Amino acid sequence: MTLALETVLAKAGLRVTADEFLTLVEDVAKKLSPPHPDPVTYFTPEQQEALAAVGLDLGARREDDFEPRARELAAQTVLMDTALTVTEAARVLDVDASRVRHRLAAGRLAGWKDRGSWRLPTWQFTDKGVLPGLECVLAAMPDDQPQLVLAGFMTTPQPDLLVGDSPGTPRAWLMAGGDPRRVATQAAMLGVPV
Repeated sequence: MTLALETVLAKAGLRVTADEFLTLVEDVAKKLSPPHPDPVTYFTPEQQEALAAVGLDLGARREDDFEPRARELAAQTVLMDTALTVTEAARVLDVDASRVRHRLAAGRLAGWKDRGSWRLPTWQFTDKGVLPGLECVLAAMPDDQPQLVLAGFMTTPQPDLLVGDSPGTPRAWLMAGGDPRRVATQAAMLGVPV
């Protein structure tokens, strides 16, 4: 299994050995809350309505479904493994590491502390530096949203952000020169019942 896992990790571009990946999986699995086999019983009627309005299926788990915690675990593991350190982000931006920490403190870059060190998700960077319009979008994002939610939002196609003829992700929209205020308006709604 180790060779197969290493092959999958390499194809995915993850910079981690099979043993390190399994340790990350174990760490994240410990942090996840217990599963709720019937999500409807966990949420209030208002919360159920808000979650259903944004397309979440609150039906009981089907036999052919992936274990929901496994999907979240995989997403968190990829987010953590692909995140940049302050030093790596400084290299990408061609600035001193202190400038990166200053931008983090000012809310001009997204990141989180992991064992005392900053980690910065890669969705906010391009080959040329910072994603265009990032500051506008980050200013609108609610402070209470986890990094996984922000990453999911920025990398999930949105029906009203057309890039060409297809719905684009907020990241693709911004890279294509789209108005960051449209993404900021959507970002401001993260976690808000509709």
